Amino acid sequence: MIGPDKDGSLALTKAKAKELGLNVEFTGQLSKEVWWKLSEEHDIFINTTHFDNTPVSIMEAMALGLSIISTNVGGIPYLLTNNENALLVKDNNVSEMVKAIEVVISNPQNAISMSQNARIAIEKIDWEIVKEKWNTLLG
Repeated sequence: MIGPDKDGSLALTKAKAKELGLNVEFTGQLSKEVWWKLSEEHDIFINTTHFDNTPVSIMEAMALGLSIISTNVGGIPYLLTNNENALLVKDNNVSEMVKAIEVVISNPQNAISMSQNARIAIEKIDWEIVKEKWNTLLG
C-alpha cells in the first residue's frame, strides 16, 4: 500500500490488516524511481480515493502498463473509460471494488487489453504530442 497518510486512516488500516491476518506492506510515500521499480513486481493498481481532479498516480499507472481499478470520482472519469482502459467503481462501494478486483484476476486477457488501452490513451496526452497540438492551434 503506497502513499502518505493524508486523512489519518493509516493506523486504522494497519490494525484492520493485522486483524484479518493480511500481509500488507505499507510503504508510505515513495520517490518516483522507487515507485516505478516496485511497479515492475505488480500487475494491478487499485485507487480508492474519494476525490482527485488530476490523478497523476493513475496517469503513471497507465504509463507503467498496470491494470487499473479506481473509484469514479473527480476528474478520473474524464481520464479513464470503464471497461475500456480501466474498471471504475462508485465511491465507498466496497462490494463493487471487490467485484472489480475479482474481474481483473479472473480474466487476465481482458485485464491485459485494458492496460494496453490505458497505455495508448496516456501516450496521446504526452507533453511532446500536446505541445505540438498547441503549436498548431496557436501557430
